[in-house]
Amino acid sequence: MTVLYKLTDGVACITLDRPEARNALDLATCDELLAAARRAAVDSAVRLVVVRAAGPVFCAGADLKERQRMDEAQVRSRRLRAFEAYAALEALPMPAIAVVEGPAIGSGCEIAAACDFIVATPRATFRTPEALWGTIGATQRLPRVLGKRLAKDLMFTGRSLSAEEAERYGLVARVVPAERLEDVLAQIAETIVKAPARALSLAKRSIDRGIELDPQGALRSEIEAIEENLAAGDWKEGVAGFGKREIG
Repeated sequence: MTVLYKLTDGVACITLDRPEARNALDLATCDELLAAARRAAVDSAVRLVVVRAAGPVFCAGADLKERQRMDEAQVRSRRLRAFEAYAALEALPMPAIAVVEGPAIGSGCEIAAACDFIVATPRATFRTPEALWGTIGATQRLPRVLGKRLAKDLMFTGRSLSAEEAERYGLVARVVPAERLEDVLAQIAETIVKAPARALSLAKRSIDRGIELDPQGALRSEIEAIEENLAAGDWKEGVAGFGKREIG
């Protein structure tokens, strides 16, 4: 197994587990990451997905040793499988958090950016040097977050963003000291798991759809989500409990 899956108290932890290969993405890892995302997506017990990695490197990018053994058709198939895995993470109906504690390169940036937000430690770095390696990748998600000029700087020069820079430019939501990471993740998980799952899912959908639409279309998307939430009726319980719990 190159990807571990563990469900505990509503939190599904998906762990890249090829530390000996710096968690480089090969075909098996693509398949297992896709399967893990699909497994979480259909499990009503999952309220939060956390994506992290074993070892000091989050993901060193594509497994270039594997690629050297591939022909053109195999490379194309492997790349498309990775895109399926990223898309499955991005499409999860529940919140998904990437926890980055070391370098995220190429595919590592794609995996992290496919999650709803990133929590990083100061050791995290982010690079997208695909074009310098003679290939194409990471050209879609990062420009939407960082803007096209910074994304081009990263792609054309191999520049590495530190965790602090990534936070400043909006790629990372929080930079947390390593010694506090587990406590912070536990607090985030507790808040999300206790929150109404339907409301979080609909809010996530509205944000993800709305950012791609004009203001009128985005508003229609939110109104549609509001109508779905009202029709379900479970919003009443949340309103009744307002003020009885702290939201942080």
